[in-house]
Amino acid sequence: MRRGLSAVNLCALALGLAFLYLPILVVIALSFNESRLVSVWGGFSLRWYGAVWQNEALLAAVWVSLRVAAFSATIALVLGTLAGLVLARAAQFRGRTMLAGLVYVPLVMPEVVTGLALLLLFVALEWERGALTITLAHATLSLGFVAVLVQSRMLSFDRALEEAALDLGATPFGAFFQVTLPAIWPAILSGWLLAFTLSLDDLVIASFTSGPGATTLPMRLYGQVRLGVSPEINVISTLLIGLAALALLVASLAQKLVRARTEAGAPMRD
Repeated sequence: MRRGLSAVNLCALALGLAFLYLPILVVIALSFNESRLVSVWGGFSLRWYGAVWQNEALLAAVWVSLRVAAFSATIALVLGTLAGLVLARAAQFRGRTMLAGLVYVPLVMPEVVTGLALLLLFVALEWERGALTITLAHATLSLGFVAVLVQSRMLSFDRALEEAALDLGATPFGAFFQVTLPAIWPAILSGWLLAFTLSLDDLVIASFTSGPGATTLPMRLYGQVRLGVSPEINVISTLLIGLAALALLVASLAQKLVRARTEAGAPMRD
């Protein structure tokens, strides 16, 4: 009976992994296809990797997406960290419920509604839509995620460490930057990476808040896919997959390094 259940579990696991990763492997394989037709294998070739660097419109979209993602993630990091600290530290103050609602609403709001609301706001303010409006919109979307991560980390933070620093003569700002910030930096870094990923992946909100001079990579890819899948799309998708895998590898190595240093610096117990 256990062997039967084990076989069923393994089969379900294999099917689940194939469903998740087989399309990714197909995209990676087709990026090395010599033929322009994605449905016909014409042999192994790096032809389209060189063609991507000649596609100025695609490269411009990549640059816009990276720039918007970096700036919006930084804005969301600052505001979300402050909001998370306030929600975690100030248990009771007038307006806390309203602040929590304003922070958490973008997490559950449909992106279509958020994009339309921001579009109407920018039109009412008579702002020219472009990279700036996309950045502000993505920061609004990501702020709540950063706040949740920071707040959850602060709830498990031992405030006795801060009190000890204050007793030793540190100022409140000094205690925060020397004790609290190093302790919660994994949550802050995770929030920035999550905000960066959300911005880089967004299509709906960017479509509402973008202008003629700002086209993000998801918008460019969606526009090209509607006309047919080209080999350049497979190449840029493969490069993004490789970038994500590299980021995960670096984050994993950094986590192991921090854990090793922490264990090395921990006092020995009898």
